[in-house]
Amino acid sequence: MNHIVASVQVRMGSSRYPGKAMYEITGKPLLGHLVSRLRLSKLLDDIIVATSINTENDVIASYCKENSIACFRGDENDVLGRTLGALNYMNADIGVEIFGDCPLIDPKIVDFIIDKFLDDDDDPDFVGNDLKTTFPPGMDVEVFKVVALEDSSHRTDDLAIREHGTLYIRQNPLLYKVKNVEAPERWRRPELELEVDTEEDIYVVSKIFDHYDSRNNLNFGLDDIIKFMDSKPNLKKLNSAVPRRWKEARGEENV
Repeated sequence: MNHIVASVQVRMGSSRYPGKAMYEITGKPLLGHLVSRLRLSKLLDDIIVATSINTENDVIASYCKENSIACFRGDENDVLGRTLGALNYMNADIGVEIFGDCPLIDPKIVDFIIDKFLDDDDDPDFVGNDLKTTFPPGMDVEVFKVVALEDSSHRTDDLAIREHGTLYIRQNPLLYKVKNVEAPERWRRPELELEVDTEEDIYVVSKIFDHYDSRNNLNFGLDDIIKFMDSKPNLKKLNSAVPRRWKEARGEENV
């Protein structure tokens, strides 16, 4: 059987909101919320946090140790090498890339994308929902064969590519079988910004966590988030105009 492992790329350094991974909401850092939500997945066998060896990330490593979360440390800028190192450390066959700026990640969506990968008769090397934005940003999931990631690591030394993890695979569909999964209608809300990149994002995400924490319901999913955000139009607008670097990478314009 395949050993399926989620690798969470996270570090304290951030040009727009440094230290966001350890920003506390309802008594828990965003990284803790993210891992707690991933632990609700039915298809993940393991989870590992992949951070850098820079001393500023000692706080992340300490948090992981204190909370029984596997942690791997690698090069700050070589995200491809760091991801591969983390997955090999866990003896993974299938990697599931979850980004550290997605603390609201819905485990149902994680399992949905893993299912698409496993059930595809075409035997893909990579299946993700972020080649084209149809899911809300912040619900990004990439599933791939670890052997494909290892092959991509051997093929490129370009740090501009390696700093984006699976980018070489995504850019080379003639070498790898690459597929994008578009959101079902109920989840097709690409305008709904749920990632954490700026101070505005922190405020929006805090309001979502506060709302459900006050109701003792921390297992809320994207359906619940959509319902809540649609009831708060001013909150929804708050971070809707923030420029996003990932839009340029996907060839999508910042409006």
